[in-house]
Amino acid sequence: MGLFGQMGDMYKLQKEAKKIKAELAKTHISAESDGVKIVVNGEQEVQSVEFLDESVLQDPKKLGKAITDAFNRAVKKSQAVAAEKMKSVMGGFPGLGSQ
Repeated sequence: MGLFGQMGDMYKLQKEAKKIKAELAKTHISAESDGVKIVVNGEQEVQSVEFLDESVLQDPKKLGKAITDAFNRAVKKSQAVAAEKMKSVMGGFPGLGSQ
């Protein structure tokens, strides 16, 4: 493949990546732990924090652990969603996807 063909492929890849980034920004992923629910978007930005069980607010240690755990779960889920979306794009470009 010539230089112009490679540049065309890179342009297509960049265009698809931007499209996926926009989709991820609109994708919401939630996770719960001990009465705390955290929602992140596909770009791993926190969208909301909700206390489903207000008794967790009475115990700062438990609250901190619940927030940390819910956040980590939400981020892991969002990473899996992002990886799955990117896999479909990368698979279409020789040398970038799974072989």
